[in-house]
Amino acid sequence: MVPEGFDPSFARSAAQSYEEFFVPTIGRPVAADLVRAAELRPGERVLDVACGTGIVARLAADAVAPGGSVTGLDPNPAMLAVARETPPPADPIAWSEAPAEAIPFPDGSFDVALCGMGLQFFSDRTAGLREIRRVLAEGGRLAANVPGPTPPVFGSLAEALARHVSPESAGFVRAVFSLHDEDELRRLASDAGFGEVEVRSAPTTLHLPGPAELLWGYVRSTPLAAAVAGVEEKRRAALERDFLEACAPFVDDGTMTGQVTMTTLIATK
Repeated sequence: MVPEGFDPSFARSAAQSYEEFFVPTIGRPVAADLVRAAELRPGERVLDVACGTGIVARLAADAVAPGGSVTGLDPNPAMLAVARETPPPADPIAWSEAPAEAIPFPDGSFDVALCGMGLQFFSDRTAGLREIRRVLAEGGRLAANVPGPTPPVFGSLAEALARHVSPESAGFVRAVFSLHDEDELRRLASDAGFGEVEVRSAPTTLHLPGPAELLWGYVRSTPLAAAVAGVEEKRRAALERDFLEACAPFVDDGTMTGQVTMTTLIATK
């Protein structure tokens, strides 16, 4: 059953849905782990690359207060618009529209760069990492995390999307989990010129809603929204039916608890 309050027209923007659904469900716990891994200190200058609606930036701002500064960078103006509207911490955050491959700041502008679940989407991963290294001060560090391999629930989502929407929509889900090999991450960081490189993987427990709420919340929070909105209602109903059936073994009292492996890269200039 489509959850109460679901808008079949998909009129609400993906960026708004991302902040309202994805951030509290998945984004915040993963962002908190990343900020802890970065070991931020008061007074540090932080750049959050591929910041989305800003959850990593907001947590980082609390960690570097007092005296620190945080800048969020993202190529998507809709995401930045929501970031600007979301109440910030006590210290304001600066927001900048640009891709990781063309960061609009001088060399050595930041002490720390963060990138939460965004590195896999860089159009040129090595170029993006080189730009991040360029804007770090000597001794500055990068902390980035990426999810994968694909958890069973999201594998089932990809399969249902391929059957009922399009292979391209399933490809988006697979792309989310496409960069998690530790050796590949080490190579990327080394090729970008970073010196000390540490990569580690660990499971993160996610407390997910029921399958219908997860399906429609996730779809509306991502680029999947346009593809799913473009198919007729009977195909959306079939998508939901197949996904709910696949998720049945994971449901307990109407909700789901799952694990995703997060691989974290810490690299120093």
